[in-house]
Amino acid sequence: MKRINNLYHKIISIENLHLADKKARKGKSHQYGIKIFDREKEKNIMQLHEMLKNKTYHTSAYKTFTVREPKERLIHCLPYFPDRITHHAVMNILEPVFVSTFTSDTYSCIKGKGIHAASDAVRRALKDKPGTRYCLKLDIRKFYPSINHDILKNLLRRKFKDADLLFLLDEIIDSAPGVPIGNYLSQYFANFYLTYFDHWIKETKRVKNYFRYADDLVILANNKQQLHGLLSEIKNYLQENLKLTVKDNYQVFPVESRGIDFIGYVFYHTHTRLRKTIKQNFARMIATNKNPLSIASYNGWAVHCNSINLMKKLVA
Repeated sequence: MKRINNLYHKIISIENLHLADKKARKGKSHQYGIKIFDREKEKNIMQLHEMLKNKTYHTSAYKTFTVREPKERLIHCLPYFPDRITHHAVMNILEPVFVSTFTSDTYSCIKGKGIHAASDAVRRALKDKPGTRYCLKLDIRKFYPSINHDILKNLLRRKFKDADLLFLLDEIIDSAPGVPIGNYLSQYFANFYLTYFDHWIKETKRVKNYFRYADDLVILANNKQQLHGLLSEIKNYLQENLKLTVKDNYQVFPVESRGIDFIGYVFYHTHTRLRKTIKQNFARMIATNKNPLSIASYNGWAVHCNSINLMKKLVA
């Protein structure tokens, strides 16, 4: 694999820092941190440039809060300046490099590869009914907090040889345990952490129907024995290579009788439904506040499944 060099000077360039500022503030210009930054915008951009150039940049202290929907997570937040601009500056240059390493079966936090792209791919696969009779569904225990810093750094060194870039990435990685949910860079670090596992699944194990959305995995096959055997190998690979553990709630089941509960939908060979909790939230929203933007958001979910009767009931 060819390792990439000479990226750091692109990341810290004044032009790229201005672009990072433009992207980082999108839809958030009312925030207090951005208003403070804008009082001396050019001076602050130059200061960040010098900090990165001289390697005096250090990640600021995190603020944290807990969200409980759809499941409980600890969210980490960094100041707009210098951190969020820095993360966007890095991703302006590294995003295409990261994306080039991902398999076509990787979804979540990738442009054009979100929930609906994953949904469309699963539905296409299920057209082959004989080849998708059984499903292996699993996820990884405490994925983001469990990401091992040394392993992540070694994986990054398989792709990059720019010492200055690696110095900055190491500094960001070591700023919190695991990979903190909430950082712009974290979603790419997380996908990259599993990308060689994805290639092992596809190229070594020759799995045809594989879908990964963050740490949620779905594999389809024509017999359950094959999936049970693959599950054992997956557990070993993740533990030995990535220090990750499969949750005990993994399942191997027939698609025909249960459907695949994945990314907000329940998939069958003949049709696709919205997940029950999403339908309930939609109905609750309609009953209490018919917000046009919220209705449009739920419509976006509904058009990717068989929901004509549901929509008639809810929005009539």
